[in-house]
Amino acid sequence: MTAMTPEEAVRHVVTTNPTFEVHNTDIRGVTFKAFKNIPATIPALMAASRARHGDGALDYLVYKDETLTYDQFCETVNRMAHALRDQLGMGQGDRVAIAMRNYPELLALVLAISSIGATVVFVNAWWTTKELDYALRDSGARLVFADGPRLRALLPLKPLLGLTLVGCRDGENEGDHSFAALRDGAARTDMPQVTIDTDDDFAVMYSSGTTGHPKGVVQTHRSALNAVFTWLMQAIVAPLVTPPEPGAPAPLRSSALVVTPLFHVTATHPLFLLSLPAGAKITLMHHWDAPEAVRLIRDGNITRFLGVPTQSAELMEAARQMGETLPTLDYIGSGGAKRPAAQVAAIAETFPDAAIATGWGMTETNALGIGLVGDDYTARPESAGKLHPPVQELRFLDDAGKDVPVGTVGEITVKSPANMRCYLNKPEATAASMQDGWLRTGDLGVIDADGFVTILDRKKNIIIRGGENIACLDVEGALHRLPQVAEACAFSVPDERLGEVVGAVVQLRDGATLVYDDLRQGLSGHLAKFKIPVHLWCQQAPLKRGTTDKIDRRALRTACLENMEEKI
Repeated sequence: MTAMTPEEAVRHVVTTNPTFEVHNTDIRGVTFKAFKNIPATIPALMAASRARHGDGALDYLVYKDETLTYDQFCETVNRMAHALRDQLGMGQGDRVAIAMRNYPELLALVLAISSIGATVVFVNAWWTTKELDYALRDSGARLVFADGPRLRALLPLKPLLGLTLVGCRDGENEGDHSFAALRDGAARTDMPQVTIDTDDDFAVMYSSGTTGHPKGVVQTHRSALNAVFTWLMQAIVAPLVTPPEPGAPAPLRSSALVVTPLFHVTATHPLFLLSLPAGAKITLMHHWDAPEAVRLIRDGNITRFLGVPTQSAELMEAARQMGETLPTLDYIGSGGAKRPAAQVAAIAETFPDAAIATGWGMTETNALGIGLVGDDYTARPESAGKLHPPVQELRFLDDAGKDVPVGTVGEITVKSPANMRCYLNKPEATAASMQDGWLRTGDLGVIDADGFVTILDRKKNIIIRGGENIACLDVEGALHRLPQVAEACAFSVPDERLGEVVGAVVQLRDGATLVYDDLRQGLSGHLAKFKIPVHLWCQQAPLKRGTTDKIDRRALRTACLENMEEKI
């Protein structure tokens, strides 16, 4: 087979494979490019995907010593859908919240709630009672499925909000109902017959809320499915661009390890929802543990790993210590934050059989966006990649909303059917972000003549030093080059003369020390002098993280500025 260019391969798939045919369609008064022939709803996707899972007979979901075939999983989904409607009185348009760690019940509930035309409200399992109160008031969800710790956090809200609580796993005996009893009490195992429109709401997923209350991102069935089929198409395009060697063995069945919380888009969409049409198996981890992840990948023939950058770095260290190269892995992706460029080559060397990848997406885009994988990524470790075709469009805008030239910094702005419908109950925030179908992301970046995008930082994470703009990510990437540094976070520090200067807090590696002269010398040649931190805090403990597992820059900055005497 003659290799195609990526552009040729995309054109070939779109024009010859009816699944990926694209047409122009009207969505809420705006014309978008969208897939024409994909399933219209999430429950339709579940039904259409059965053949990809050995007509339902293949193992699909693994958690500890529990394994469900696809048919067994779908039976649980359908039973719970009937229980929701017949025993709990839920119906189309109702919002049902899920608050638990990564249990199989969470995945079944996502599909069961969707199957009756209700809307899934993903509740962050790390939230306090106060934060739970906000999300439940904001979403209007009065039925909550929760595990034990979340049930106990919700109990003070039960009389205030009129909640009905359903206990799962270690909360089975603590709620008004139990998941197991509802499932076992549902006699019907067929999928409920409900008419759901493709533009009906599928889910409400909350953003990080680092500067106030989190925003509820409303995702539709169409928006989630256009993201899923964009990723699915990449697997078909890849062998056209890089044909397999003659006589190469058939690839293993796709199998993904879920290591990030399922209340975040990184786990739900490109892992769980994609696993349905991809015919992939899913393995859930009870909690993140790098050596255990190595064992699960090795013993379970897992092919796909997608986590935050710290997880792929810790997986690398654990595999090295255990003497494992994990040859079944063919993909190691990074989402949720930018992977430090200094780690890319090291991860590729540790896992020679895997394609190392990075990606950029948002809850507001159903995780769809930009990506880079394999040799292109190792050659451009600072880049976020290229726009995933074929239904997305991309612009870079200045503060006035005008396009900037190629090579000029601008706000990344995307248009696609995968974009959110709105921010729940926030019309002003929606209007500020969504304009004629275009989503202003708040991320600053630059695109080169070949279409490769480099993300510089969030607009709000720019330090202005005497008129010079400094991206925090730029400083953090350089700090990660220092052998003493495990993690880094940069932020602005007020300065009487310059307005702002660069400050940074770092987590040191075990046994390491860092003095300021070593910092300055180590960064020389990697950062311009004016970007080198003037204030530095060092600690052995991991850096504080927020509810989306991203480094909590705001909290770290506040803590450091309150303790200026601790700086080097």
